[in-house]
Amino acid sequence: MAESKPDTRRLAALASGARLSRSQVLGLVLALAGAVVLPSFISDYRAFQYTMVLIYAIAVLGLNILTGYNGQFSLGHAAFYAIGAYTAAIMMEQWGIAYYWTLPVAGIVCLVVGFLFGLPALRLEGLYLALATFALSVATPQLLKYDPISPWTGGVQGVTITKPDPPFGLQISQDRWLYYFALAVLIVMFVCAWNLLRGRTGRALKAIRDNPIAASAMGVNTALYKSLTFGVSALYTGVAGALGAIAIQFVAPDTFNFYLSVTFLVGVVIGGLASIPGAIFGGLVIVFIPNFAEQVSKAAPWAIYGVFLILFMYFMPTGIWGFIRLLYARFTRGRLATGTPRATHTETAATNAKRRNA
Repeated sequence: MAESKPDTRRLAALASGARLSRSQVLGLVLALAGAVVLPSFISDYRAFQYTMVLIYAIAVLGLNILTGYNGQFSLGHAAFYAIGAYTAAIMMEQWGIAYYWTLPVAGIVCLVVGFLFGLPALRLEGLYLALATFALSVATPQLLKYDPISPWTGGVQGVTITKPDPPFGLQISQDRWLYYFALAVLIVMFVCAWNLLRGRTGRALKAIRDNPIAASAMGVNTALYKSLTFGVSALYTGVAGALGAIAIQFVAPDTFNFYLSVTFLVGVVIGGLASIPGAIFGGLVIVFIPNFAEQVSKAAPWAIYGVFLILFMYFMPTGIWGFIRLLYARFTRGRLATGTPRATHTETAATNAKRRNA
């Protein structure tokens, strides 16, 4: 029976996700290797599509930190995405600043805006918070068209951005270079999120999500954590917006409408709530499912898109990553269960032998 204790600890570690097992580390290494060699086997257009997958994955992760880990519902993250995109566009085209410097600036600007927005939103929860963020999402495109700031934002016409060339004389196309650049940014952002959420801060966010009264009684500053979570979530979305502006080479107010906020939310739910790897699957869904739906039916692509979402929710209610983890847990539990009876049988045989000898 003593041999079952390590198995119990192993299952507990698997459920908590606090550390990575050998198979998970191997899977992570293989995924990174596949991501690095992928542009060598696809066209520039496909490289651009996968670049957008990486960019949307960062934005989905930012919203997931807010919704999945902290329990705050937002329909206004298109506004933070727009702020990040316009920050990059203004810095590059009007101030002549290199594109890679726009990412931290866009993140800091969105961090401040998100934190300030989170302060008055502390009094709101549930549907009321969703309505407030919805208002932010609806108002942002109109504010970007406002005449006093149109010299910076370009008004209705938007701003065109020059696509950066590969550095150091690398003999690769601009689209492939932006793919690798977005991949590097994604790795940094994902590692930061993993370190943030697996420690004390992550436990505090989950405690606030599950029971804010109990979390406050345990000494968690719920007001501070909620505001900071809004800021960090906006930071991730702003960095994604800056990357998206650089990749698409154009920003316009009507691009960042309410539908974009709903798209981010769809990516969070389909990819998997409260899961970091689920953001990757969310980005894949955002980019490729609408295209696939249009190929299935050009007459009613959004109807096909809705059918796909219904099927995802019916067969994978915990999201794609939750479904994968469920399969992995069942496979691991099955391996552990097949090994336990052998140990129990051996112990029983040894006990019976001792009794016969006695």
